[in-house]
Amino acid sequence: MADNSLTEESPSASPTAVAMRRMLPVDMVERGRCPFDPPPGLRGEGAVRPLDLLNGARAWLVTGFEEARTVLSDARFSADKVRHRDATSMQPHEVAATEAAEPSKAEVAEREDGLFVFMDPPEHTRLRRLLTGQFTVRRMRELESRVTEIAVEHIEAMKAAGTRADLVPAFALPLPSLVICELLGVDYADRAEFQERTAVGLNANSTPQEQAVARAELYAFMRRLVAGKRSNPADDLLSGLIRDADPPLTDAQLVDVALVLLNAGHETTANMLGLGTFALLEHPGQLAALRADPGLIDNTVEELLRFLSIIQLGVSRVSTEPVTLGGVDIPAGATVVIATPEVNRDPRHWPDPDALDLHRSRTPHLAFGHGVHQCLGQQLARIEMRTGLGELISRLPDLRLAVPAEQVPVRNEMLIFGVRSLPVTWS
Repeated sequence: MADNSLTEESPSASPTAVAMRRMLPVDMVERGRCPFDPPPGLRGEGAVRPLDLLNGARAWLVTGFEEARTVLSDARFSADKVRHRDATSMQPHEVAATEAAEPSKAEVAEREDGLFVFMDPPEHTRLRRLLTGQFTVRRMRELESRVTEIAVEHIEAMKAAGTRADLVPAFALPLPSLVICELLGVDYADRAEFQERTAVGLNANSTPQEQAVARAELYAFMRRLVAGKRSNPADDLLSGLIRDADPPLTDAQLVDVALVLLNAGHETTANMLGLGTFALLEHPGQLAALRADPGLIDNTVEELLRFLSIIQLGVSRVSTEPVTLGGVDIPAGATVVIATPEVNRDPRHWPDPDALDLHRSRTPHLAFGHGVHQCLGQQLARIEMRTGLGELISRLPDLRLAVPAEQVPVRNEMLIFGVRSLPVTWS
């Protein structure tokens, strides 16, 4: 549930994210022969370097761990995409007009939306504090119990159907979807509709028209959900936001918040479950170590988060004044793009960073971001990964790929990397 990979809080299907994907050279977003390694275009000299976008604008690419932490924690780098123009979302004619003028800040009296991932303090602070108050220890414990029930239910359904399945629709996608239903308080009778809308909107094989219709229907679904929580509050996150916010949040803000949580916490976790399983199956020595010692599961989750870093280039900031970063001078108004897959492979921070090592010392990574936008749902994401992977391995002890690894289709054209399907089999 994140804004930089499972990272921060950013909605993966947001217009900003889609625009960024279109403005980057192919070798910066499409992984090479090994589906687990960063795109080859991210590899180069220097922790901070110029990045020429396809719209003619110049941005700055950050691939160093410490430099990325600085960008994510320094108030001189803004996440506010309303007040500051992000070069990755500009058309060529807008780039030319911007370069001919001094960097400027759009005058916005007050943000009235709920897209807190694209806000700076103090506007971000209020919404973030409200949401943090909803991710209580009690709620996480209750959700952990439900995650286990959901995981076991879907694995047993796979086993009952035979000895082969596509792990993505059978397990990786429904698990986080149903957990989000629990978090937001979606009625059981409405969960099929909720899953259908999210599945179409996130399916790369859907046409643009189908996705647009699904997004509109999902927005309408969320509006009905918010209205229902106002009239009949329950013990869920949306009801808590309605009860605790002072001044109250508008329906539009609540819908925005719900959609951010859905986008940030659904597709990211689903792809980590699918790709993480693929990575383990392709590293049999590491998988054998985990089978021999289930206590390695927490280390496994952290190492997979570091090793895979599925948000290709989903985190950007705009400098509000001139900044020197990693010895490089960045002007005011510049767009800075954090390459999380490469940041989490920084050899200055990890020995042998390109190896998957489940015994690696627990060193902080940036899969969940850093600073004020660090993923507020990271604990839940870890629970889903720990439980999902743990139950798969224990209940399907001879789980293996049903096709050669090179035949597993990957989502190279998407900002959130993963596998489209993962055919698996067991005895």
